[in-house]
Amino acid sequence: MARTGIKALERTIRRVGGRPTREEAEARDVRLLEVATHLFMERGFDGTSIDAVAEAAGISKPTVYARYHDKRDLFAAVLRKRIRDWLAPLSAAAEAQATEAKPKSIKTTLHELSRHMIAYTLAPEAGACQRILSAQAVQFPELAKLANEEGWLRAVRGVSSILSQSAARGQIKVDDPELAADMFLNLVLGHCKRLALYGIATDPETAERHRKAAVDFFLNGIRSK
Repeated sequence: MARTGIKALERTIRRVGGRPTREEAEARDVRLLEVATHLFMERGFDGTSIDAVAEAAGISKPTVYARYHDKRDLFAAVLRKRIRDWLAPLSAAAEAQATEAKPKSIKTTLHELSRHMIAYTLAPEAGACQRILSAQAVQFPELAKLANEEGWLRAVRGVSSILSQSAARGQIKVDDPELAADMFLNLVLGHCKRLALYGIATDPETAERHRKAAVDFFLNGIRSK
Protein backbone atom coordinates (compact mmCIF):
# COMPACT_ATOMS: atom_id res chain seq x y z
CA MET A 1 0.00 0.00 0.00
CA ALA A 2 1.32 3.45 -0.87
CA ARG A 3 2.55 5.67 1.94
CA THR A 4 -0.27 8.18 1.36
CA GLY A 5 -2.81 5.36 1.56
CA ILE A 6 -1.37 4.17 4.88
CA LYS A 7 -1.55 7.68 6.34
CA ALA A 8 -5.15 8.06 5.20
CA LEU A 9 -6.04 4.73 6.81
CA GLU A 10 -4.34 5.74 10.06
CA ARG A 11 -6.33 9.00 10.10
CA THR A 12 -9.55 7.05 9.54
CA ILE A 13 -8.74 4.67 12.41
CA ARG A 14 -8.05 7.61 14.74
CA ARG A 15 -11.33 9.24 13.80
CA VAL A 16 -13.25 6.02 14.51
CA GLY A 17 -11.65 4.91 17.73
CA GLY A 18 -8.93 7.24 18.90
CA ARG A 19 -8.10 10.80 19.75
CA PRO A 20 -8.25 13.31 16.88
CA THR A 21 -5.05 14.60 15.36
CA ARG A 22 -3.96 18.13 16.18
CA GLU A 23 -5.16 19.28 12.75
CA GLU A 24 -8.53 17.65 13.31
CA ALA A 25 -8.85 19.18 16.77
CA GLU A 26 -7.98 22.63 15.42
CA ALA A 27 -10.50 22.27 12.59
CA ARG A 28 -13.13 21.16 15.11
CA ASP A 29 -12.46 24.22 17.29
CA VAL A 30 -12.69 26.55 14.29
CA ARG A 31 -15.99 24.94 13.29
CA LEU A 32 -17.28 25.21 16.86
CA LEU A 33 -16.52 28.94 17.08
CA GLU A 34 -18.03 29.60 13.65
CA VAL A 35 -21.27 27.89 14.63
CA ALA A 36 -21.32 29.52 18.07
CA THR A 37 -20.79 32.95 16.51
CA HIS A 38 -23.66 32.41 14.08
CA LEU A 39 -26.07 31.24 16.78
CA PHE A 40 -25.14 33.95 19.28
CA MET A 41 -25.56 36.68 16.68
CA GLU A 42 -28.82 35.21 15.37
CA ARG A 43 -30.49 34.21 18.64
CA GLY A 44 -28.76 36.37 21.24
CA PHE A 45 -27.04 35.19 24.40
CA ASP A 46 -30.13 33.95 26.24
CA GLY A 47 -31.52 32.24 23.14
CA THR A 48 -28.37 30.20 22.53
CA SER A 49 -27.47 27.03 24.42
CA ILE A 50 -24.45 24.76 24.54
CA ASP A 51 -26.74 21.94 23.38
CA ALA A 52 -27.78 23.91 20.29
CA VAL A 53 -24.20 24.83 19.44
CA ALA A 54 -22.99 21.25 19.85
CA GLU A 55 -25.81 19.89 17.69
CA ALA A 56 -25.35 22.48 14.93
CA ALA A 57 -21.58 21.94 14.90
CA GLY A 58 -21.90 18.15 14.89
CA ILE A 59 -19.80 17.91 18.06
CA SER A 60 -20.66 16.04 21.25
CA LYS A 61 -21.64 18.06 24.32
CA PRO A 62 -18.85 16.50 26.45
CA THR A 63 -16.33 17.67 23.84
CA VAL A 64 -17.71 21.22 23.96
CA TYR A 65 -17.70 21.28 27.77
CA ALA A 66 -14.15 19.92 27.81
CA ARG A 67 -13.13 22.99 25.81
CA TYR A 68 -15.44 25.61 27.35
CA HIS A 69 -16.67 25.61 30.94
CA ASP A 70 -20.05 27.15 30.17
CA LYS A 71 -21.94 29.36 27.71
CA ARG A 72 -20.30 32.50 29.06
CA ASP A 73 -16.87 30.98 28.45
CA LEU A 74 -17.88 30.05 24.90
CA PHE A 75 -19.15 33.55 24.18
CA ALA A 76 -15.90 35.00 25.55
CA ALA A 77 -14.03 32.85 23.01
CA VAL A 78 -16.27 34.16 20.23
CA LEU A 79 -15.63 37.70 21.43
CA ARG A 80 -11.86 37.20 21.52
CA LYS A 81 -11.92 35.84 17.98
CA ARG A 82 -13.82 38.89 16.74
CA ILE A 83 -11.41 41.19 18.58
CA ARG A 84 -8.39 39.48 17.00
CA ASP A 85 -9.88 39.89 13.54
CA TRP A 86 -10.69 43.55 14.21
CA LEU A 87 -7.22 44.32 15.55
CA ALA A 88 -5.18 42.40 12.96
CA PRO A 89 -4.84 45.25 10.40
CA LEU A 90 -4.12 47.72 13.20
CA SER A 91 -1.35 45.54 14.61
CA ALA A 92 0.14 45.13 11.14
CA ALA A 93 0.03 48.89 10.53
CA ALA A 94 1.68 49.65 13.87
CA GLU A 95 4.44 47.13 13.16
CA ALA A 96 4.99 48.59 9.70
CA GLN A 97 5.30 52.10 11.10
CA ALA A 98 7.88 50.88 13.61
CA THR A 99 9.99 48.65 11.36
CA GLU A 100 9.79 49.77 7.74
CA ALA A 101 12.38 52.20 6.43
CA LYS A 102 9.77 54.09 4.43
CA PRO A 103 6.36 53.43 6.01
CA LYS A 104 3.12 54.80 4.62
CA SER A 105 2.20 58.36 5.47
CA ILE A 106 0.08 58.92 8.57
CA LYS A 107 -2.75 60.14 6.32
CA THR A 108 -2.76 56.98 4.22
CA THR A 109 -2.43 54.76 7.30
CA LEU A 110 -5.31 56.33 9.20
CA HIS A 111 -7.60 56.33 6.19
CA GLU A 112 -6.89 52.66 5.48
CA LEU A 113 -7.38 51.67 9.11
CA SER A 114 -10.60 53.63 9.43
CA ARG A 115 -12.05 51.94 6.33
CA HIS A 116 -11.41 48.52 7.85
CA MET A 117 -12.82 49.57 11.23
CA ILE A 118 -15.96 51.05 9.74
CA ALA A 119 -16.59 48.00 7.54
CA TYR A 120 -16.15 45.67 10.50
CA THR A 121 -18.30 47.80 12.81
CA LEU A 122 -21.15 48.07 10.32
CA ALA A 123 -21.31 44.31 9.73
CA PRO A 124 -24.55 42.84 11.16
CA GLU A 125 -22.57 40.60 13.51
CA ALA A 126 -20.88 43.60 15.12
CA GLY A 127 -24.16 45.24 16.07
CA ALA A 128 -25.50 41.95 17.42
CA CYS A 129 -22.34 41.50 19.49
CA GLN A 130 -22.65 45.01 20.92
CA ARG A 131 -26.26 44.36 21.90
CA ILE A 132 -25.30 41.13 23.66
CA LEU A 133 -22.55 42.90 25.59
CA SER A 134 -24.92 45.70 26.60
CA ALA A 135 -27.61 43.24 27.71
CA GLN A 136 -25.20 41.03 29.68
CA ALA A 137 -22.98 43.76 31.17
CA VAL A 138 -24.72 43.74 34.55
CA GLN A 139 -24.92 39.95 34.95
CA PHE A 140 -21.52 39.24 33.39
CA PRO A 141 -19.37 42.37 33.80
CA GLU A 142 -16.29 40.36 32.94
CA LEU A 143 -17.47 40.16 29.33
CA ALA A 144 -17.71 43.94 29.07
CA LYS A 145 -14.31 44.21 30.76
CA LEU A 146 -12.86 41.77 28.22
CA ALA A 147 -14.25 43.81 25.31
CA ASN A 148 -12.85 47.02 26.77
CA GLU A 149 -9.42 45.78 27.83
CA GLU A 150 -8.63 43.33 25.04
CA GLY A 151 -10.50 45.24 22.34
CA TRP A 152 -10.81 48.98 22.79
CA LEU A 153 -7.74 49.61 24.95
CA ARG A 154 -5.52 47.48 22.72
CA ALA A 155 -6.81 49.43 19.74
CA VAL A 156 -5.96 52.65 21.55
CA ARG A 157 -2.43 51.41 22.19
CA GLY A 158 -2.06 50.39 18.55
CA VAL A 159 -3.15 53.77 17.20
CA SER A 160 -1.04 55.48 19.87
CA SER A 161 2.02 53.59 18.63
CA ILE A 162 1.33 54.72 15.05
CA LEU A 163 0.93 58.33 16.15
CA SER A 164 4.09 58.21 18.26
CA GLN A 165 6.13 56.86 15.37
CA SER A 166 4.80 59.54 13.04
CA ALA A 167 5.44 62.27 15.62
CA ALA A 168 9.02 61.05 16.08
CA ARG A 169 9.56 61.57 12.35
CA GLY A 170 8.19 65.10 12.62
CA GLN A 171 5.13 64.43 10.47
CA ILE A 172 2.60 65.33 13.16
CA LYS A 173 2.53 66.98 16.59
CA VAL A 174 0.88 65.02 19.40
CA ASP A 175 1.46 65.82 23.07
CA ASP A 176 -0.43 62.79 24.40
CA PRO A 177 -0.51 59.99 21.79
CA GLU A 178 -2.72 57.70 23.88
CA LEU A 179 -5.34 60.36 24.48
CA ALA A 180 -5.23 61.35 20.82
CA ALA A 181 -5.65 57.69 19.81
CA ASP A 182 -8.71 57.32 22.00
CA MET A 183 -10.19 60.48 20.51
CA PHE A 184 -9.45 59.23 16.99
CA LEU A 185 -11.27 55.95 17.57
CA ASN A 186 -14.26 57.68 19.11
CA LEU A 187 -14.36 60.22 16.32
CA VAL A 188 -14.20 57.62 13.57
CA LEU A 189 -16.36 54.91 15.12
CA GLY A 190 -18.84 56.79 17.29
CA HIS A 191 -21.46 57.41 14.62
CA CYS A 192 -21.49 53.93 13.10
CA LYS A 193 -21.23 52.13 16.46
CA ARG A 194 -24.36 53.92 17.65
CA LEU A 195 -26.28 52.97 14.51
CA ALA A 196 -25.04 49.38 14.69
CA LEU A 197 -26.07 49.11 18.34
CA TYR A 198 -29.58 50.30 17.52
CA GLY A 199 -29.79 48.07 14.46
CA ILE A 200 -30.23 51.08 12.16
CA ALA A 201 -28.93 50.51 8.65
CA THR A 202 -26.77 53.15 7.02
CA ASP A 203 -25.93 53.36 3.34
CA PRO A 204 -22.27 52.98 2.32
CA GLU A 205 -22.11 56.49 0.85
CA THR A 206 -23.16 58.13 4.12
CA ALA A 207 -20.80 55.94 6.14
CA GLU A 208 -17.90 56.83 3.84
CA ARG A 209 -18.67 60.54 4.07
CA HIS A 210 -18.65 60.40 7.88
CA ARG A 211 -15.46 58.32 7.92
CA LYS A 212 -13.53 60.61 5.60
CA ALA A 213 -14.65 63.75 7.42
CA ALA A 214 -13.68 62.25 10.79
CA VAL A 215 -10.19 61.28 9.66
CA ASP A 216 -9.57 64.62 7.93
CA PHE A 217 -10.82 66.50 10.99
CA PHE A 218 -8.43 64.53 13.21
CA LEU A 219 -5.48 64.99 10.85
CA ASN A 220 -6.05 68.75 10.79
CA GLY A 221 -5.77 68.78 14.58
CA ILE A 222 -2.44 66.94 14.74
CA ARG A 223 -0.74 68.36 11.70
CA SER A 224 2.82 69.47 12.35
CA LYS A 225 3.08 73.28 12.41
